[in-house]
Amino acid sequence: MANRPTIHDVAREAGVSSATVDRVLNAREKVREDTARRVYEAARLVGYHAAALIGQRVHMDQPRLRLGVVLHKERQAFYQSFKAEIERAVAEATGLRASAVIEFAASQTPSDFTSLIEGMAGRVDAIAATAVTHPEVTEAVIRLNGKGIPCFALLNDFAQGVRQNYLGLNNMKIGRIAAHLIAETTHQSGKIAVFVGGYRWHGHELRETGFRSYFHEYAPQFTILDTLVNLETRQLTYEATLDLLGRHPDLRGIYCAGGGMEGAIAALREVRQPGEVALVVNELTPESRSALISRYVSMAIATPLTRLCNDLVTLAATAVQNGILPVQGQHFLQPDLYLPESV
Repeated sequence: MANRPTIHDVAREAGVSSATVDRVLNAREKVREDTARRVYEAARLVGYHAAALIGQRVHMDQPRLRLGVVLHKERQAFYQSFKAEIERAVAEATGLRASAVIEFAASQTPSDFTSLIEGMAGRVDAIAATAVTHPEVTEAVIRLNGKGIPCFALLNDFAQGVRQNYLGLNNMKIGRIAAHLIAETTHQSGKIAVFVGGYRWHGHELRETGFRSYFHEYAPQFTILDTLVNLETRQLTYEATLDLLGRHPDLRGIYCAGGGMEGAIAALREVRQPGEVALVVNELTPESRSALISRYVSMAIATPLTRLCNDLVTLAATAVQNGILPVQGQHFLQPDLYLPESV
């Protein structure tokens, strides 16, 4: 017992006074966070018996962030990865007592998103979602703002003008990247097809616009077919792709601006040789990785989920601490581009 570390040992290791160590240990007065952390680390290093108690008190003094997140397509590998990255980001957040409540919408209807989003009020401090662009969703965000809950749009920029911020890719640029790859790797003129998930995905519309504008500007020798809606489903995309390949022998490229790429990959595997039709998809999943390796996919344009989730936690914590800002912005992330030789 004679050699048991004391407060004086902790103070010497931390480079602070014994009185400061006492204030941290007994929570007599509030001290700066960096000082409290230094004291806690010193207590741990010298083996002070109350180190765990100090750590608990330092943690309780940190600002709290309860982040609510609404995603969709629960069974898809991409959204399971998204969920895992959100959980990692809150667990690794520094200077915060962060936690996450993550729920999945049963469908892509506005009412499914709004019921989950508004149902989180009272349980979370900030909300983020991958919701559709629709007046019902916008009204839900307005009501949440009235309760002091900031809302963030993820991947698809819904509720523009009232949501706190958008985090995701610059979708107009993503469409142009897809067009550039197809135009530069296709050596014969012909037809190009593009799929979008639906008319309520603002991000898909921007990708389509960027895709078409690139061809008009730099590759007018190609004919862009009418846009096809696949509702982000494998089966619809599969059937539509087989139909396209049967009706257009000169089909040179396909861009899946949203989900459903698995159907396009399956159709190409059935009736075309690898690389015969350039296919560009979004997100790196087990299916797109396999198709890249076999060269049925020419490029996968991926969202950097680790960076997105880290930034979301930071922006949400700032909004909770400082209040809803009068100016809503866009937080663009640089995409990760995957080619057959890079996986």
